[in-house]
Amino acid sequence: MAGAVVGDPCEGLLDYKTAKFALTRNRRVGLLHRLLQLGVLGYVFGWVLLVRKGYQESDRAPRAAVVTKLKGAAAAAAAGGAGRRLWDAAELGRPPQGENVLFLVTNFIATAEQAQGKCPESPSVLDAACAEDADCPMGTPVVRGNGIKTGKCVMFNATHSTCEIYGWCPVENNTLPRKPLLAEAENSTLFIKSTVHFTKFNFSKCNTLQTNDPTYFKSCTYHPFFKPFCPVFRVRDMVEAAGETFGDLALLGGSIGVRIEWDCNLDRPAAECQPRYSFSLQDRGYNFRTASYFWDSQRRLYRNLLKLYGIRFDISVLGQAGKFSIIPAAVSFGTGIAFFGAATLVCDLVLLYLDAKADFYWKEKFEEAKPPKGKTEPAA
Repeated sequence: MAGAVVGDPCEGLLDYKTAKFALTRNRRVGLLHRLLQLGVLGYVFGWVLLVRKGYQESDRAPRAAVVTKLKGAAAAAAAGGAGRRLWDAAELGRPPQGENVLFLVTNFIATAEQAQGKCPESPSVLDAACAEDADCPMGTPVVRGNGIKTGKCVMFNATHSTCEIYGWCPVENNTLPRKPLLAEAENSTLFIKSTVHFTKFNFSKCNTLQTNDPTYFKSCTYHPFFKPFCPVFRVRDMVEAAGETFGDLALLGGSIGVRIEWDCNLDRPAAECQPRYSFSLQDRGYNFRTASYFWDSQRRLYRNLLKLYGIRFDISVLGQAGKFSIIPAAVSFGTGIAFFGAATLVCDLVLLYLDAKADFYWKEKFEEAKPPKGKTEPAA
């Protein structure tokens, strides 16, 4: 159709754009630009370099080994009321030579001289209550009880009748002491030896002092400033550091987490690489049963049953190490330079789209430069 002009679809394809710098006297945008630059500087030097140590190569998965050893003693009434029994480190700690987990006995319920035979089930077991023999079908295990029903309903005492069972008799005593029987265990000490190895840097460190004095670890106690390389902790101090009191936790037991954190800057002397210890209560109530067996003169088998309450220590080791490397340093500085460019871009967007004089700044910043048309030179 006459008069219609069709534009070239490739128009602008071969155009070239170059930057044009325009100095603006806009104080608001200028202030924003400087604040953004200060923020970038604070982020790069404060957070990336100082806090995160972005100039270092890091190893966050060290190989760790833990060895624990308990020392201490406590005394309590022996099973059957035969005097007092001493509990030393071999009996207070389970196992005596532990690793990441160690259990300290603080209280117990003893049932002495049990033998296999027939006896009334405990009235505290709901499935054992009965009024007649039909309530106790023969051969049926007592749910959450201590044996197998014999088919008889018998008197446990003057007020309760229960099913007779075949099991270890007399049935387990379930009377809990009002106070922990091994309260002296709070003065026991726990030696925690931790070794970490950062394979990326071939660097190893142990939390114990390298000394030729054989009595050092027998007399020292951990202190974060005066004895940082003596990892011998008193149990009461560990419980209190977890926010609890030993007497309350020792009655029914509980679980305490021991966290050992290594944060090693290998650009500094190795002596400055020291662990940090923290303690937290993980759970309340912890117990299990154990028994010791013996025979009488008639070769009849007996056992002494112990229900042990105590504190379980779960030890975990975490760590990281860092050392200067040119690659992460270059990446961190490159990120900072990129953020400086982003600050300029943000200010350009504010100036060209949000400012009241955006149209004016747009015309000043973007200009189409066309070369002058050719002219015929005058003849000489």
